[in-house]
Amino acid sequence: MTLNDLSIFLEQLAPLAYQEDYDNAGLIVGNPQQEISKALISLDCTEAVVDEAIAAGANLIISHHPIVFKGMKRFNGNSYVERVVMKAIKHDIALYAIHTNLDSVSDGVNAKICDKLGLVNRSILSPKQGKLKKLVTFCPTAQADDVRNALFSAGAGHIGNYSECSFNSDGTGTFKGDSSTNPFAGTPGELQLEAELRIETIFPSHLEGKVISALLKAHPYEEVAYDIYALNNSFSTVGSGMVAELEEAMNTLDFLAQLKQTMGAGVVKYTDIVKSKVKKIAVCGGAGGFLLKDAIRAGADVFVTADYKYHEFFDADGKIVIADIGHFESEQFTSELLLEKLSEKFPTFAVLLSRVKTNPVNYL
Repeated sequence: MTLNDLSIFLEQLAPLAYQEDYDNAGLIVGNPQQEISKALISLDCTEAVVDEAIAAGANLIISHHPIVFKGMKRFNGNSYVERVVMKAIKHDIALYAIHTNLDSVSDGVNAKICDKLGLVNRSILSPKQGKLKKLVTFCPTAQADDVRNALFSAGAGHIGNYSECSFNSDGTGTFKGDSSTNPFAGTPGELQLEAELRIETIFPSHLEGKVISALLKAHPYEEVAYDIYALNNSFSTVGSGMVAELEEAMNTLDFLAQLKQTMGAGVVKYTDIVKSKVKKIAVCGGAGGFLLKDAIRAGADVFVTADYKYHEFFDADGKIVIADIGHFESEQFTSELLLEKLSEKFPTFAVLLSRVKTNPVNYL
């Protein structure tokens, strides 16, 4: 399989369009046409991880965190970032990162945290906006099923957990072709009135090219009329963080103790206990402080995340328990998630979990 084959799958799992502006997800080092024989999965891409890949005969490292965030002007080995990239290139090892785009999808990083904590009734904590568009088109009634099905196959028509969603209304279309046309119905030079169906459906913005291509291919007309509208609607299945529930309410301190054990945290830093029992839990892998207001608004009893600063803990303000378990600890099971996804899709492809502990933080 080629690196491009693998990239296509990873970008279907977590489209690059869903990454944050500051991020650098995707293929960082490597030729898309390169043949891939074995992949090593790690949370971070460090020199030790590259050495592990060399020893294992892996020619691809898939990491959650990108090794390169900013532009690089020199490659002289003066920083760990430069050394990692240089060593990877020297040993023909491709580097791929799947970061905030994997954070943003409903079966990504935060869903894995929910799996580990046994949380149910999940939903995105802060859905993304401006990531949806609406297509409106018009076609002969008899061909409407073919056009709709083509649009749905291209990724249109998803609203939450529902698929093949559209609105359809009857109308009459008019057109008159000149002498160079070969109309689907009617005669060139004569006005044609055609019973048509107006079809409306939504789609993720990044699929616009694919959706339009499917429309043009399936539509019977020589010239296809369609409109594209940008929407401000929230994308309920894409966004930051997740809110869910425990199967049964737990004593707050018991939950925090279970959280520490389950997530392998060296320490859990938490704010004052608000309630004796908790049930609704908000989670965000990595630095999630920006979601605190969303967690409170969602009615969460506890917000599990990482990278809180001293003064930021005051923002809990007696409304919620903030539980900071550490950045590495909150995202460590992302490698396991990727292993599961890749093994399911490519059962004969060799995928290894890195044994290198990349957490730069130690605890006494």
